[in-house]
Amino acid sequence: MSDTQLAAAALLGFATIVLLISALRVHAFVALILGSAVLGAASGMPPSKIADSFTAGVGSTAGSVGLIIALGAMMGGLLADSGGADRVVDRVVGTIPARGLPWAIAGVAALIGLPLFFEVGVVLLVPVILLLARRIQLPLMKIGIPALAGLSVLHGLVPPHPGPVAAIATLNADMGMTLTFGLIVAVPAVILAGPVFGSFVSRRVQTKLPAAAPTVQPPAATVPSPDGNRSVVDFVGRRQPRFVTTVVTMTLPIALMLLRAAGEFLMPAGSPVRSALEIVGTPVVALLVGVIVAMLALGVGSGLNRRQLSDSMSAALPPIAAILLIVAAGGGFKQTLIDAGVGLMVGRAAQGTGVSPLILGWLVAVGIRLATGSATVATITAAGIVAPLAAGMERSTVALLVLAVSSGSLFFSHVNDAGFWMVKEYFGLSIADTLKSWSVMETIISVIGLIGVLVMRLVV
Repeated sequence: MSDTQLAAAALLGFATIVLLISALRVHAFVALILGSAVLGAASGMPPSKIADSFTAGVGSTAGSVGLIIALGAMMGGLLADSGGADRVVDRVVGTIPARGLPWAIAGVAALIGLPLFFEVGVVLLVPVILLLARRIQLPLMKIGIPALAGLSVLHGLVPPHPGPVAAIATLNADMGMTLTFGLIVAVPAVILAGPVFGSFVSRRVQTKLPAAAPTVQPPAATVPSPDGNRSVVDFVGRRQPRFVTTVVTMTLPIALMLLRAAGEFLMPAGSPVRSALEIVGTPVVALLVGVIVAMLALGVGSGLNRRQLSDSMSAALPPIAAILLIVAAGGGFKQTLIDAGVGLMVGRAAQGTGVSPLILGWLVAVGIRLATGSATVATITAAGIVAPLAAGMERSTVALLVLAVSSGSLFFSHVNDAGFWMVKEYFGLSIADTLKSWSVMETIISVIGLIGVLVMRLVV
């Protein structure tokens, strides 16, 4: 087919997905299946080929991404159920003066956002934010926006979260390099979209604190630990893990992946140390190590027995079922795009316009994000579209392309995004105020992410 016909087929497939998700409220998983069928039929693919392409894409994406998402969810469940997340929040908030709380909250949210999904992080942090706003008489947005920024940036840009991991698999990018670049880009994004923007918007969005539901629980007790120190035991008899233990456990998988990247950069091929780092720094292995350490340091360390450990990890899996299905279906849609020839068509068009592939990937993700409301769908689909552009790129540029696409997927969350309504209800905002605060914050993250990628392209 001609490029014009392929472009029309792709637009028809996208329009089908957008219409089903936004107008008809069809689940994104089903919408992606039907959109793939429409795209394949409109591009002239035989029905059997459409089914084969979609199935192959689902299988490859679920195989490469599903394990990482599941292990990350288990680790996040242990972090929450052991009280480790509470310990981190309590320690940081308890030692920082009121003036520095927005910065402290942003840092805590970013740290918690490494292993936890955005929604889980919001559920954990919102009660703390509301309590602080009441106790210290700070504007809600001044500490709420930094928390949301820290969670959103890490969830959107840094592996092992679903969007970045799926884009890495689609573009065949280096995990360690992408992780390193993502952490670098995340720093200015969290600062500018969090404490800086939070201070600005808190003077323009005035909101009353939501009414807090009264909670009644027996008082906590303290018991001596084996080393003679005092450990907090909550009302169900569990000790909270220590602050240092929690932080080390949370960051262990990230550290292993970074060590692998450093080994590949600094050590010669065939070196025994480099070979060992390549094994333990493989994302699945690194997260598996993290889960095992979390079971011992956080689970057993907080007094969970074997059944409670199993229940905690089991309970972490059902909430991610929808995410796994959407990610897998996004991989199927991506493969249908590629097999239909849309990716090559985009590559030819990009060469003719002279637009940087990094900017193009960001723009494609922005368009899909605005249309569907899903950052994950935007990341996976945009990565599939620009995948041919990555074929001849250097490894560092491919890693930056992943971040460009991931940044674009965060652009201007609005009423077709579940996160928009979650923030609105938790913070008791009107739709207009949610647009002024949350939606603008997401846009700042997206733009700063792109700027960071373009700046890094000049030096790597």
